[in-house]
Amino acid sequence: MISFEEALELVRSVAEPLGCEMVGVGDAAGRVLARPVVAAIDAPRADVSAMDGYAVRESDLGEFPVSLEVVGESFAGAGWSGSVAPGTCARIFTGAPVPAGADRVVIQENVRRDGAVAMIDADPGAGRHIRRHGSDFRAGEELLAAGTLLGPRAIVAAAAADRATIEVCRRPRVQILSTGDELADPGTARERTDAIPESVSLGIAALAEQWGAECTGRMCLRDDLAAMRKAAEASLENADVVVVTGGASVGEKDFAKAMFEPRGLDFLFSKVSIKPGKPVWLGRVGSKLIMGLPGNPTSALVSARLLLAPLLAGLVGLATG
Repeated sequence: MISFEEALELVRSVAEPLGCEMVGVGDAAGRVLARPVVAAIDAPRADVSAMDGYAVRESDLGEFPVSLEVVGESFAGAGWSGSVAPGTCARIFTGAPVPAGADRVVIQENVRRDGAVAMIDADPGAGRHIRRHGSDFRAGEELLAAGTLLGPRAIVAAAAADRATIEVCRRPRVQILSTGDELADPGTARERTDAIPESVSLGIAALAEQWGAECTGRMCLRDDLAAMRKAAEASLENADVVVVTGGASVGEKDFAKAMFEPRGLDFLFSKVSIKPGKPVWLGRVGSKLIMGLPGNPTSALVSARLLLAPLLAGLVGLATG
């Protein structure tokens, strides 16, 4: 039996990212960046208006009131190609390119419009209301570092960088095997007096998904060693991590470890000095990892949070600290 600290260190030692894959930026939420996101364009791509109003020349705002001829209109996505000459202005909307010659925007609340004339009756204040070209970021600038967990703000940044796809760490595939003759699918336990609802796998699957894994399936196994070995074989083919609940003691039908023996199960640890959760164990078969958890739901969830969560975190590319 080893200490929790020793067990956690062993978990971290094998919790290496499984590789990378490209995904669409719209499908990347909750994933971990494998490579930095670098901006492909400047943002903004030109000087743009931060408000609806009128693009004017600062030099025309001397003595008030001021009357300026409206000579064009600039929209976001459809900028005006003309130039603001002295004594003129252009109607402009939020996000629209600022026309040549203009160096500030007067918000529409400070302007009276009479046909083709815009009148500014008083000093509109110091605000220029222009977002300068490249003031958010420049092409070639790293916006998100490798290892970033992609939440809503990071997704916005990646899309704003004009990246349709990004490289992320592959999600580990997790298969959950629950063991015990007494277990029954929820909703059916009432049909047998000696049955209890199998609940642990549902909680472990939820925890695995929460920590970035992909749960590929759950199986409830009777205490039949031959059948359990077939299930173990199939799980090792279809998963990166196999989680087994129950069957870790020394009873006549505790086969959680024995089911993997034909594949050369190599233990990293077989018990941990924690309560609840002492029966938790970790082994591997080749590149596949197997974690055994207690059959008691509370003990299983506690030990999963303590040891399965950091294992999955490392496999998806998150620092396990």
